[in-house]
Amino acid sequence: MTTSTSHDAFSAEVWMRRFGASAHAAKARLTALDQEVGDGDFGTNLTAGADSALRHLNGLPSPGGDPAAPLDAAATAFLDEVGGTSGPLFGLLFQALASAVAEAGAASTAAFAAGAADGLAAIRRVGDAAPGDKTLVDALAPAAEALRAAPDGTPPERALAAAAEAAWEGVRETARLRARMGRSSYLGERAEGVPDPGAVGIGLLFSSAQGVVDDLDARLS
Repeated sequence: MTTSTSHDAFSAEVWMRRFGASAHAAKARLTALDQEVGDGDFGTNLTAGADSALRHLNGLPSPGGDPAAPLDAAATAFLDEVGGTSGPLFGLLFQALASAVAEAGAASTAAFAAGAADGLAAIRRVGDAAPGDKTLVDALAPAAEALRAAPDGTPPERALAAAAEAAWEGVRETARLRARMGRSSYLGERAEGVPDPGAVGIGLLFSSAQGVVDDLDARLS
């Protein structure tokens, strides 16, 4: 179940706070998934990054005055303070989103589309992953495409909701893929049937723009 409230203007601060709550709600399930196909630390790393991002955000003098500040706080946290493979990759995405919002001067659909595209390109460059490799790219690529395809004037909430749906489709597809990168690639058929935890994290991120995701299994089914 996802809860939501309406806002006159989109708030990246609210988004990041919801993302932290979603990560904590999903922590045990993410850990279990990662124990099947990875190192078992993804749930811990994601919540640690979200908590660190909120600490950075709470330390800002006036986060509401800078639409990019919450995303920049998340970028700093995930790039500088989170271990594992996925932490820096999420940091690159937040960094790209923050840069695009800063350049646009607003947390707009166009800014999010530009930031998601730039973040995807950076992640693919650094991680050398492509769609079909069973990584977070399989969720981020369709989400970025959904944002790019949003008609002019689409409210950010609606565009991010479409991105979330596209991301979850990608997440579910990863369960049918055989991994070609990372620890999962050594498991062969044993990793099939399990969605990629990093991709799940991307789904949580985009869904949190609408509300806290407190039922992860409903999204995975």
